[in-house]
Parts: sequence; structure tokens; C-alpha cells
Amino acid sequence: MSEFLSFAWELLSKVVYNIVAVFAALLNLLVFGWVDYFNIFLSYFNAFNVVGKIGAVILFALLAAIPVLIVIILVRRWKVHRELKHDSSDNKTLYREIGRLNKQVLDLMEEKNKLLAIKVNAMGGTQRIPYMGASALTDDAIPTVANVLGKGGSAGGEGEAVPGVVAGSASLSLDGDSVSDAAAAMAKATVEAKTLAEEKEISLANRFPKLSLVDLKYRDWQPPVYDDAITLEHFVEGYREFACSELGLYYSPEIVRRYVAGMAASKLLILEGISGTGKTSLPYSFSRYVDNPATIVSVQPSFRDRTEVLGYFNEFSKRFNETEFLRALYEAGLRQDPSFIVLDEMNLARVEYYFAEILSVLEMPSHDEWVLELVPTAWDGDPKALHDGKITVPDSLWFVGTANNDDSTFTITDKVYDRAIPIELNERADAFECPRHQRVHVTSEHLQYLFQKAKVEHVISEDVLEKMHKLDQYLQTRFRLAFGNRIIKQMYDFIPVYVACGGTELGGMDYIIARKVLKKFESMNVSFVRDEMTGLIEYIEKAFGEGGLPDSVSYLLRIQNMY
Repeated sequence: MSEFLSFAWELLSKVVYNIVAVFAALLNLLVFGWVDYFNIFLSYFNAFNVVGKIGAVILFALLAAIPVLIVIILVRRWKVHRELKHDSSDNKTLYREIGRLNKQVLDLMEEKNKLLAIKVNAMGGTQRIPYMGASALTDDAIPTVANVLGKGGSAGGEGEAVPGVVAGSASLSLDGDSVSDAAAAMAKATVEAKTLAEEKEISLANRFPKLSLVDLKYRDWQPPVYDDAITLEHFVEGYREFACSELGLYYSPEIVRRYVAGMAASKLLILEGISGTGKTSLPYSFSRYVDNPATIVSVQPSFRDRTEVLGYFNEFSKRFNETEFLRALYEAGLRQDPSFIVLDEMNLARVEYYFAEILSVLEMPSHDEWVLELVPTAWDGDPKALHDGKITVPDSLWFVGTANNDDSTFTITDKVYDRAIPIELNERADAFECPRHQRVHVTSEHLQYLFQKAKVEHVISEDVLEKMHKLDQYLQTRFRLAFGNRIIKQMYDFIPVYVACGGTELGGMDYIIARKVLKKFESMNVSFVRDEMTGLIEYIEKAFGEGGLPDSVSYLLRIQNMY
């Protein structure tokens, strides 16, 4: 026994020694032997001529490249193996989800086929119809009356007819409803399963899952038939009748004219006034009128910068935290009709903070420059309407803010007011009777055409422009207030559309002066110019006639009494 142990020990130790010697030789060859290689290289290098030195360097470089190449290959194989292992775990989860969906489709088809068999068997007699179960999933054709009853119209043995079932068109009409219902249910279940699988795939593979689902929604979307014959006056009156008859909301013609004319003058409208006058309901009902419901974003006091409305890219999860605002902004670019985003209680936070970038973009003269950067670069699988990580603010989109002026809110600054059209709603309109009015379908392009048409047909008269110019000089001299280029442009856009909607030229001028120019008195120390304001009222009454600008005079009197 001792001799056998000696034999085993000597044999195994020799094997282990040779294995260790192999690894030691490899390490010496690839790692530790480089000191000896380098010494040999140096000992011969100086004795070589130029050609010999070049050959020595090349030979030594080739030898050095061998272990480097081996290391690179090993590292790459390790990375590939790791990625394959990760993908395999992800694929297993996806396959389980697809299997669950397929099982749901199978169960639904089983249930429908049972109902089909019960209905067919209830036609009479004792002859039973063979039940088609889950094997229908593997059939190439959808089941028909013929193959449910058996070839040639028989259910049992060959040539045996089913009682109560008449061959020909009569039986087909009787059984066709049941078969059609089952086929429709199977088709619907298949579509739903496919849609769920696509949504799951998008949520797993895309950094913009919400925007990609919008792409999926509009992949097969068919736009309605648009009305290109409607006029602005009919458009305004139709909205009042729609809001009254369909939603129980009442607005005066004046408010609606200002709203539509404000859309022509600016992409940002601000609805101000006391609570309960329908500030939020106005854009909501208007969007229902054009059959494109608005997205209402509730502004929070914590809003500080653009990420509150546009979202941000999460470096940890490699996903973009999308907001409803961003989704609505993206979806508006896929539609032709007017779209609205409502910033409810917009002055609970500072508008010039969280909305600053959008305000700046809307000031760009070319619509090609209405671009917001979401991410610095594009990735494969990004939504189709994103270009190089940027989203375009569509020309068919309007932003509508609602604001209450109380102790819980911030003052809206002149920077925001100058870019917007403010509309005051301080009282509820009286109820009225009207006929029912359906929604209208109008493209944003046609609406813009109506605005341009109004500017051509209702050019501001020279008499009104001259009076406006004199009023501008009076305000600059006495109060250092000026209309400004932006206000002048808005006036040229607002007044013609206001007239086309059924208003008057002086009425539109009055509103712009009161809300865009005289409103700047609120940011001044009115106590120092109180007496001058009395003179301004007298000047307006003299220049525009008594009662010519009632809104402006009323606004000045209110400011005087307030301060």
C-alpha cells in the first residue's frame, strides 16, 4: 500500500509540476520575459547599421504587439459575453410578457368558440356540431360556416345534414352573424395584443416612451373633413352657441372676439379676473369646439426653470422624464387643427423663470427658429418628429394662461405682458337661448389665412392711426410711456381680426391701449402722476370723442381710485 501511495504521489506531483511549468513559461513568455528581451535588444542594437536598427525595432514592435493583441481579444470577448448575458435576461422577461399576452388571446378565442358552438348547436336536433378550440390559432384561414359544420354542410357523418340548417344563402345569413362576431373578436384581441406588445417594447427600448406612444397613436390616424368655407364672424358665433348648447357655458360676444383676435396677435393669451368667471373653461370649451381637447397643466409654486414644463434627461436611468406639457407640445406638431396648452394658475410661480425659454423662442421672426433643445444628440429610436434632439414649437399651438391677482400669487411682469394678449373676465355673462351647434373642424392654416384676410379687408384707417400717434406722443411727453414696436405690431394684428369678428375699429384700439399701454401705470408710482392722469382722461375724451375709448377711461379711473 505504501508503494502505491509513493507511486501516486510521484505521478501526480509530476503532472502538477508540468502544468505549473506551462503557466510559468507562458507568464515568462508574455510578461516577465520582457526584461530579458529588452536587454538582448539593447546589447545588439548599437552594433547594427541603420537597416539593422530599423529591422530590430520592427521585430521588437511585432513581438510586443502579440501580448497586447491577446489582452484586447480577451477583454472584448468578456464584454460580449457580459452583454449577451444581460440581453438574454431582458429577452426572457419580454418573452414571458409576450407569452402572457398570447395566453390572453387564446383564452378569449376559446370563449368565443364555445359561444359559437352553443349557438350553432341550438339550431335544433340532437346532432352536435364539433367544437373548434385553441387549434384555431394555428389555422391558416378564419373559421367559416362551412368548415364549422363540416365539409359539404354536414356536421356528423358524411352526408348527414344538421336539422334546422338549410344549405345555401339562408344558412349563411343565419350563421354568419355568429361567425362574424367570433372573427371580429379574434381580430380585435390580436390587434390589442399587438398594440400592448408594441407599447411594452417602446417603454423598454426608448428614452422618450411617452412621445413614442404619441407616434404610435397617430400612425394610422385619419384627419376629419375640414371646413374651409367658414368665416371669422360665423366661427365666433358658432363657438358661443356650442358652449351654450353643449357645455352650458355663457360668454359675451365681446369676450370671444377678444379671444380670437388675441390668437391672431400672439401665441400667448393671459386670462385674468376674479374666480368663477370661466377663465379655465374658456380655452377648454374652445378646444372642444375645434374638436381637439386642450391639455391643462396645473402650475405649482415650485416651478423654477424650464425642466418643470419640458422635463429633463435622467443620466442614471438614461430616460427622459417627460411631462404632459411636452407630450401636448409634441402632439400638436402631428395635427393640423389648432391646439391649446392651458397653464392653470400660471402666476403661482414666476412666469419669467419657468417659461422664459419658450417666450424667447416665440419672439423669433422665422418659424424655423422656434426650436427647443431637449437633448444634445439624437439616438436611434427617438420619436420621428424630434430632429437632433430638438423639438419644434408648431405654429398651430397656442398657450393660454389663467391668473388670479391675490396675495398667493406673483405679479406678472411687463416682460410677459408685452409678449402676451391679456383678457380680463371680471363678470359672468348672462344666460341666453340658442340652437344646438356641433363642433367645427378647421385647420390652423385656414385660421391663419382668415387672420391675414382680415388684415387686408379691414385695414386700420388713417384717422385712427393719426389719433393713436398723437396719444403716443402725449404719453411719452407726460409719463414717459411709449407704445413700443411689439405693441404696434400686435395692434395691426389684433384690430382687423377684432373687426372681422363683429367688433369696431375703435373698440379694438380701446382694448389694446387699455390692456397693453395704460396697464404700465400699475408698475409706476401713481401718487406722483395722479393729477396728470386726470389730464390724460380729458385728452382721450377730446381726441377720440366722448365715450370713444370707454375701456381706457374706465381703466384710468379705476387706477386713480385704487392708489
